[in-house]
Amino acid sequence: MTRTDSHPPATDASALPSVAVESTTRDLPDVRLHVVVGGNPDGPLVVLLHGFPEFWYGWRHQLEALLDAGYRVVVPDQRGYNRSEKPTDIGAYRLRYLTRDIVDLIRAEGREAASVVGHDWGGIVAWALATRYPDAVDRLVAVNAPHPVAFQRILRSTPEQVGRSWYAFAFQLPWIPERLLEAGEFSPLERMLRGTAQPGTFSASELAHYRRAWGQAGARRGMLNWYRAGGRYPPVRARAGTRDTLVDAPTLVVWGDGDVALVPELAHESVGVCAQGRLKRYSGTSHWVPHEEPARLTADVRSHLPL
Repeated sequence: MTRTDSHPPATDASALPSVAVESTTRDLPDVRLHVVVGGNPDGPLVVLLHGFPEFWYGWRHQLEALLDAGYRVVVPDQRGYNRSEKPTDIGAYRLRYLTRDIVDLIRAEGREAASVVGHDWGGIVAWALATRYPDAVDRLVAVNAPHPVAFQRILRSTPEQVGRSWYAFAFQLPWIPERLLEAGEFSPLERMLRGTAQPGTFSASELAHYRRAWGQAGARRGMLNWYRAGGRYPPVRARAGTRDTLVDAPTLVVWGDGDVALVPELAHESVGVCAQGRLKRYSGTSHWVPHEEPARLTADVRSHLPL
């Protein structure tokens, strides 16, 4: 897709001209990631992970407050998204690689660990990171994102969740979903955001940045390959709460009860895998908590993080 704007919407740090962040590239061992960084270089490190169909810009409402509080904040475009590298192989989007990206990103900052906050797929990566690399996660915040093993358990036992996951099954098809999503300058993706959020959550100017990110070469395939890899390479079956799934890091689960894609039971099931877990439910809030309740979420995240 091409646009005729004389000043195209930005998808790097210049999209937030009033916030003291910059865009840079991290050449990690397996992938090259575009990241937006800012804050005190010596402050506690916080990594913010976006989900589908967003990019780093999905954390725009939380960034400035975290910077002002003294944190060093790193927000990547995860692999397959926006300005980051987009492997073509579906297997490159397995959770083992997505989590390794974040370990490598933390080490690229000269750190051994960070507090990790994830929403949607970003939250799933955060859960897997805390399970696979417990020493890399100081604190964990998962926002409308179930633990991968908890999700598999609920998916097998709850027909309602199967019905709500219809789109994930549809995304398993080759090339057809890409064509459908890019129709009409990505109007299906825009409708998905606006149609599942509270009215007015996403402004026209904000959606212009999203459309620009969706239009990056290879982005549609990269974004969808997260779902395809999740379908082909599901997490190993394990009972929630066993050593194979237990999360040791202090964990805050934030859940908007109006999520149309995820049943509320997933929140409780996910807290059940935590040694030190708390659940905060946002009544009347949709899946898009960072956008609908930005101040409340920021306050809850800050109260959970060190500093």
